[in-house]
Amino acid sequence: MSDSEGGPQRIVDPSLLRDVLGHFASGVTVVTAVTAEGPIGFTCQAFSSLSLDPPLVAFAPARTSRTWPRLREIGRFCVNVLAEGQDAVSQNFARSAPDKFAGMPWTPSAHGSPVLSDIVAWIDGELWAEYDGGDHTLAVARVLDLGAHPERRPLLFHRGAYGLLRTEA
Repeated sequence: MSDSEGGPQRIVDPSLLRDVLGHFASGVTVVTAVTAEGPIGFTCQAFSSLSLDPPLVAFAPARTSRTWPRLREIGRFCVNVLAEGQDAVSQNFARSAPDKFAGMPWTPSAHGSPVLSDIVAWIDGELWAEYDGGDHTLAVARVLDLGAHPERRPLLFHRGAYGLLRTEA
């Protein structure tokens, strides 16, 4: 019963919410940019296409992120869609560390943001809008450029673990 039906509002247990939503498999991305001090980035599982006209994508960095405020300030960044086997890349960019790019090969996009090696796809964008999303921020980016490697398979995240996309012939 919902509030609009006159019943009591039910508070959802955060652990249950995380568990249930974990049944939705998603890809894994790393959002990157370059500062005067060098490249920065963070792992972001919450990513989605949003609009074709204008071309928009969305992602949701945690409010606790120390990297997102710096990326927001720059205003331009690249969303790197990780490939199967890049679990370690995801874990590296998910941690708090001074240089997440140490030993991490990348090339600059046309707009200067880091495109990581061996990824499935990349989307160069600039911040379009930002919205409150509770303990996360919903960032909407206008797509400036993009590319893909269709021969590669994406890294998936499902029920708290990395997985692979299995295709039947």
